Amino acid sequence: MCSPQRVMSETAVRQYGVIQRGQALKAGITKAQIEHQLRVGAWSRVFEGVYRNAAVPETWESKVVAACLTGGELVAASHRSAAELHGLPGRTRSIIEITARRWGRSHRDGLLVHESARLEEPDLTFVRGVPTTSVERTLLDLGAVRGYLTVQMALDKAIRDGKTSWTRTNETLQRLARSGRPGVRKLRAALVARATAKVPESEQETALLALIVSRGLPDPQPQFSVFDASGAFIARVDAAYPRHRIAIEYDSDLHHSDLSALARDNARRNRLIGAGWPVIAARHADIRSGGQEFCRVVAASLQDDSCA
Repeated sequence: MCSPQRVMSETAVRQYGVIQRGQALKAGITKAQIEHQLRVGAWSRVFEGVYRNAAVPETWESKVVAACLTGGELVAASHRSAAELHGLPGRTRSIIEITARRWGRSHRDGLLVHESARLEEPDLTFVRGVPTTSVERTLLDLGAVRGYLTVQMALDKAIRDGKTSWTRTNETLQRLARSGRPGVRKLRAALVARATAKVPESEQETALLALIVSRGLPDPQPQFSVFDASGAFIARVDAAYPRHRIAIEYDSDLHHSDLSALARDNARRNRLIGAGWPVIAARHADIRSGGQEFCRVVAASLQDDSCA
């Protein structure tokens, strides 16, 4: 049988050096031994009833685990902290954000607690050993603290990376949606936008599509494959208006610092233009500035084609 000290050591390793009082007692550590560890500085108190092994460096992950252990069962990193763990847009480490069924403890600077009676086992997972809301639940929660574009970017990236699917996310939305719940409207709109359209290949392309729609222009088709009159493949473009034979591309400043990549891009665009597909390019500056000039060019091209 393992000694209480070994059990606690193994638990601390799994939890980034963080130890919950209840875990210590269950392992066989006495109250007097806990107080001794604190008194000699072997452990330090993070929250009430939660300690950190002083030999283990404090990290952002250890802080999140400590916050989750403070709240008891069914507590997990959520919202922007969960987005950080899942690697999704909207993430930040500047604040620790958790969701709990109930929270009766005092709040602390840098810790934001959301209470939710609808936090259930299917909504929980572990990411790098940290209790975390599932990708689908995180996408819903992000809508309560971030704008629509961020939610759309996060959904697109999660699907693109194989972390979720449109169907799984929609099922979670239907299970948890209720009138007035923060995030429902934004996630529903993001799902509707991808119900029949392909997922863009980058966050910048998602932002570009959202910019076009926000200016009152028709939805272009993302990731559209262009073929010539003989049926030969020419290129796959970031977005397109097939009926108008107009291609839209996002130009990455980083990509175009590579001269060989620039040469390939120019040859590709020449093939598109030669096949009767004019290309309208957008840069990061267009998205950052609101895209007024870029969208004016798109609108004019659509108008010119309809009048031809």
